[in-house]
Amino acid sequence: MTYAVTVDTQIASGAPEMDELQRVGAGALLEQGFDSVESIDGPDGVEVEIADTWVGVHPGGALLKVFVVAPALEFAEEAVRALVEELLERSELLADWTVERCEVELHPDLAKESLEAADGPDAPPDDLASRRARLIESAAGDAAVGTTSDAVDTEAAQRRMRSMAARLRSFGPEMFGVPDEEEKDDDLAEYGSRVAADDAELAAGALVWATDVLLDELFQDAYALAAEETNVAECDRPMWLLDELPPHYVLQYDARFARRFLVTAVALTTRFTGGSFEQLSCVAEELVLRLLLDRAEVTLETFGLLDEGVSSALECFAAMVYEDMDHEWLYDDSKDGIDESPVGEYLGVAPMGLASWFKPFNDDRYVHPYAGDEPFAEER
Repeated sequence: MTYAVTVDTQIASGAPEMDELQRVGAGALLEQGFDSVESIDGPDGVEVEIADTWVGVHPGGALLKVFVVAPALEFAEEAVRALVEELLERSELLADWTVERCEVELHPDLAKESLEAADGPDAPPDDLASRRARLIESAAGDAAVGTTSDAVDTEAAQRRMRSMAARLRSFGPEMFGVPDEEEKDDDLAEYGSRVAADDAELAAGALVWATDVLLDELFQDAYALAAEETNVAECDRPMWLLDELPPHYVLQYDARFARRFLVTAVALTTRFTGGSFEQLSCVAEELVLRLLLDRAEVTLETFGLLDEGVSSALECFAAMVYEDMDHEWLYDDSKDGIDESPVGEYLGVAPMGLASWFKPFNDDRYVHPYAGDEPFAEER
């Protein structure tokens, strides 16, 4: 079975963030390391085959996606962790880096398939909760525990989210409804009296946390569609996220679309965390934000942290970032084609068909060239 293993590596504690040249160098070293390996010796001598890899370097480290063919989840995780640690140790420039997280996030259907695939005297427990608990126990030094774990540590999750809030550099507390002492914005009046700074901080941290979840799920969907050479409607493997897009175009959500949507998500969340965000650029970005907000709410709810104050902070954030909510009409069949109607023209509705999703709203908006260069065939 093919598993997508997510590895979060970090630079040494206290080290300055990498500049652009250093990031290019680190990415090259990691890619060269992966290219030199075709398979890994997993636990008990089981061979784990590397199917594909992706390296995303950021100022504080790198996010890695390693797709491997292994007989069970544990073999995949342990083999990839050992490989990445060896690659880091082998390079003098990366020797001080640490592996903060190495795990497979399984869709429930794939988790069942993984359990059924394991066999033999050393097979892991049949119960998924016990299986995951054993993994957590074996990696007791790991600080990052996935939201799929049954052993939810609410306090630890809250501390981690709050520590992440500062990474959402494009937005201050006022974007989440915290009143400005000097100048109260009328747009915040509905939320300002209800949103405390602590709630805004937790909401911001949840968005950063949800960014990892969102990108992980998009990577896995894109890989599944490419492997089966099909679209979301006809794919035998369960989808994590792409099946939550407007159903009208489900037959056109293929591997190429998935990669374009993934690049759009990376570009948008990079602007969020890099401090350069100004406005949403296209319909695809509006849909990415919709999914990101949903993942943030699910994450908070999983840890029992989605109270009224935090929910209000996320509502305010959405109201401030979205210029309008026209993209919601894509989920309403009764509004199909409204962008091409006299009513839509009168209301100033931007083109909403799939062919327009990756086109910038105007010349001042930025869409990544990879996502924007290839037009779709007419979909209606």
